Amino acid sequence: MAQSLSKIHVHIIFSTKDRENLLTDETIRKEMNAYLAKILKEYDSPALLIDGTGNHVHILCLLSRNFTLAKIVGETKRNSSKWIKTKGPEFNGFRWQNGYGAFSVSSSNVDAVRNYIAHQEQRHRRVTFQDELLGFLRKHGIEFDERYLWD
Repeated sequence: MAQSLSKIHVHIIFSTKDRENLLTDETIRKEMNAYLAKILKEYDSPALLIDGTGNHVHILCLLSRNFTLAKIVGETKRNSSKWIKTKGPEFNGFRWQNGYGAFSVSSSNVDAVRNYIAHQEQRHRRVTFQDELLGFLRKHGIEFDERYLWD
């Protein structure tokens, strides 16, 4: 094949350090989502939808063929953490958790994942972030040690 072609959808989830509710203001959360999308675009991984709650974010994007997932997520978290600290002293201590979850999404399931991400506020009235993430890990058959999951 003379060229490299791909279309890989990925659902990425990560939270604030210690799941602190630092993104509760709707305006700052929208700005954060837009900033995350900007960074993802710079790394050839355009966002299809980004949303979350005060303590975590869900990203549905196309995975770059030029950058690794670890590089994309690492740079997204690093740059957005720097950016939010410019938004006021209340964000001086802002940090994302160390890790992340990333789950492949088939093209036939993209609309369902979009819908899932779009309804985060309602979902988290009934389900905690921890229970949500554990559900994803189990559904996707990812082995984990819960002692190290929440650092």
